[in-house]
Amino acid sequence: MSRPEPIRLLELAGVPALRSQTVFHAAAYEMGTAGPDTILLVTPGEPYVSIGFHQDPAVELDLEACHELELPVVRREVGGGAVYLDRGQVFCQWIFRADRLPASLAERFELYARPLVETYRAFGIPAEYRLVNDIHVAGRKIGGTGAARIGDAEIMVGSLMFEFRPDLMARVLRVSSEKMRDKVATALRDYVTSMSRELESPPPREAVARRYLEECAAALGRPLEPGALSPAETRRAERLDRTMGSRAWTFQRRRRDLSGVKIHEDVHVHEGTHKAPAGLVRVTVVVRSGAIEDLSITGDFTLLPQAALDQVEAALRGLPADPARVEEGLIAAYARLGVDAPGLPPSEVAAAIGAALGSAAPRVTGPSRVADP
Repeated sequence: MSRPEPIRLLELAGVPALRSQTVFHAAAYEMGTAGPDTILLVTPGEPYVSIGFHQDPAVELDLEACHELELPVVRREVGGGAVYLDRGQVFCQWIFRADRLPASLAERFELYARPLVETYRAFGIPAEYRLVNDIHVAGRKIGGTGAARIGDAEIMVGSLMFEFRPDLMARVLRVSSEKMRDKVATALRDYVTSMSRELESPPPREAVARRYLEECAAALGRPLEPGALSPAETRRAERLDRTMGSRAWTFQRRRRDLSGVKIHEDVHVHEGTHKAPAGLVRVTVVVRSGAIEDLSITGDFTLLPQAALDQVEAALRGLPADPARVEEGLIAAYARLGVDAPGLPPSEVAAAIGAALGSAAPRVTGPSRVADP
């Protein structure tokens, strides 16, 4: 029997905030048809904030606080929510060819979570995988997972949570008031945990990483071999540092400002939110004469292909502003585009749009106007 093809292992510690994200993007873009399946263990050398691909930083983050705390904001090409990151986490990044992972995203999440769960359990932490893509310990979250399709590669990301700083996490999130911020910080302390919280004497990081890699080899049925970035991957990472470090990339408006449309008695702009199993969904919708003229969907969910969200929005324009018709349109669009979004079926997106359509009053009323750019 031939030996299974090994997985390349890369371990990077103390790397700049931006590079801790661009490195796995670079490996993905350079994979092609011959690039090696890779597992990356990465520890950032500085704290920062990362936002999901489908999020708008101006909506999700207190950008003034990020500036005051000197925290870079990095948009990744992976879905999920905004997170504060620092040396308290070791990022576990998988870059694989599609045929080396399960076909469905839900199955990939389960496979990816297995080594993390088993590693925590090996050190006395009773972790459990929780649908759609979280890991919990006695009702408290100890990590989430994300996925993306980049170039020819399938990406899975998450972390080993050694420490967590709830006050800083609450500080960088955009909230309605300081009272609300206090409540968010309290909830984070109550419902998010870490190895340092669960264990009186957390084990050395090297021991945890070693056990995690053993669990990866067991789950995937393949050995891991230490390697290095290729020159092409290094050059790609340097180019991505420039692109993903730019304001144009970080602050691209995934959530379009629809309040600037011309408003009269037949046109209304509504907003709504809905908590789906996959995460929070935010919707802004323009209704004209009873039909959807335009809409924007953002949130901390995972949806593949990433670019399909724009096409889903386009498929709904012109439909009657009726939740049942909207859901029918979503079902057709998901099928046509091959959308894979665990925890975010058409019914959940329709519920978010329904929440917007059912809002008590339009956000913009009165005489016609155009918002400031």
